[in-house]
Amino acid sequence: MTTPIQTIVIVGGGAGGLELATQLGHKLGRKKKAEIILVDRNHSHLWKPLLHEVATGSLDEGIDAVSYLAHARNHHFSFQLGTLTDVDRESKRLKLAEILDANGAVLVPERDLAYDQLVFALGSTSNDFGTPGVKDHCIFLDNPHQARRFHNEMLNQFLKFSASGSPEEQVNIAIVGGGATGVELSAELHNAVRQLHSYGYKGLDSKALNVTLVEAGERILPALPPRISAAAHQELTKIGVRVLTQTMVTSAEKGGLHTKSGEFINADLMVWAAGIKAPDFMKGIGGLETNRINQLVVKETLQTTLDDSIYAIGDCASCALPGGGFVPPRAQSAHQMASLVLHNILAARKGQSLKAYVYKDHGSLVSLSRFSTVGSLMGNLMRGSMMVEGRIARFVYISLYRMHQIALHGYFKTGLMMLVGSLNRAIRPRLKLH
Repeated sequence: MTTPIQTIVIVGGGAGGLELATQLGHKLGRKKKAEIILVDRNHSHLWKPLLHEVATGSLDEGIDAVSYLAHARNHHFSFQLGTLTDVDRESKRLKLAEILDANGAVLVPERDLAYDQLVFALGSTSNDFGTPGVKDHCIFLDNPHQARRFHNEMLNQFLKFSASGSPEEQVNIAIVGGGATGVELSAELHNAVRQLHSYGYKGLDSKALNVTLVEAGERILPALPPRISAAAHQELTKIGVRVLTQTMVTSAEKGGLHTKSGEFINADLMVWAAGIKAPDFMKGIGGLETNRINQLVVKETLQTTLDDSIYAIGDCASCALPGGGFVPPRAQSAHQMASLVLHNILAARKGQSLKAYVYKDHGSLVSLSRFSTVGSLMGNLMRGSMMVEGRIARFVYISLYRMHQIALHGYFKTGLMMLVGSLNRAIRPRLKLH
């Protein structure tokens, strides 16, 4: 008996969504056993942990981004550009918003898309917790567009400083949130200043840059062990970053941030990286169960609690851990979830039982640009975790991205990409200057 051709729709082309679409394309799309459709509002994919490097210009998005259309063609699935607005679970159809050009003219009208199985892989956006002024005056590093915006404004501030010729002035940048994004961006900014100085920005050095990292909790990197947090704090202080812990921001305005203690932090440029939530339109979408930060609540099989034909993976999924708490919003979580959903979709087609998701924490690494890399690794060879730093940690940090590339492109193409990357580092500027 021939299994009927099903339509599997994946909404969101982030780390988990794109890996899942690629693998389903290989397993089912290649042999026309199922139609795999990936939906995303952007034309290309960039690994989210790299956004802070795009923001400072140390990574050229145009080189590292993956075109969804081209990737879909090469891996036996199809891609549709669009933004999800609603899901009708009874008719098994999802609604995509109309696509407009820069002048507001309709390019593609609102449309429906049928599915047999649906996977939400929408990732997350920054959570401003309703803090007054944040949406108007701070940049969120949620996507490449925001990273490009930061990069342009950063270059404008440095150009303005360089032209002023005043040694008393500084470029003030404030970053709210002491998680991985905030910590890595703080270090990358100091690397960017050094590079720009070598390209002729007069008077621009570490003394000209005043970076303030603001964290409401007792320490930065609260999700990591205290010893790693302390090592990162020490490294940031060493390169000139002002780290403020137990400091809550109460409002933002043009020119700076107000804190609960009454301090005003001057800032020409502000970044908000203090928390995450699933996109607002996800709240109760399709009548599904969601939590207070709009994440879809899932069972241990990663199926949503109210509909077995709908899965959720990555940052938009609320998956409880057996010992309490929830699966953390990390790239490794999305990768693991994508692998499990791949298995469960294939198992369901064969009438086999589904597996439960078991989160495996392989540790965390934080890159402090070229200054240092610190983190913890967890594995079967040790009990608990092992702290790593320096060149070994940097190698492992880069390897995480290589693993993502291998999942998308295979070993051979990833090897070619590494070769091209080495050539580009030799012939291109170290920093994107436009």
